[in-house]
Amino acid sequence: VQLQASGGGTVQAGGSLRLSCEASRMILARYAVAWHRQAPGKEHELVASITSTRSTNYAASVKDRFTISRDNAQSTVYLQMNSLEPEDTAVYSCRAYGVGHNNYWGQGTLVTVSS
Repeated sequence: VQLQASGGGTVQAGGSLRLSCEASRMILARYAVAWHRQAPGKEHELVASITSTRSTNYAASVKDRFTISRDNAQSTVYLQMNSLEPEDTAVYSCRAYGVGHNNYWGQGTLVTVSS
């Protein structure tokens, strides 16, 4: 089982990025997937989540700016991030969960937003 996060980079404030979380050797469609972020000196934050039935939930800090979606045929979950702010700078990681006690993490991808 492997989750591969990608799409991070450096962008100016107000810009956009799309993160991808691609799964291999697992049926991602069965799992809920969440994006988390960790910035230096800040608490770990659950940014957004999507269930196997496509119900979504967002942290207040990103609501109306970020959109989580999934393409089960591609075994991929996306996080579209618009109107990025310097405060969004962090390492973003994805996690698949919700099937039994399984809980899988992908490696992080760094997002840097310059002012």
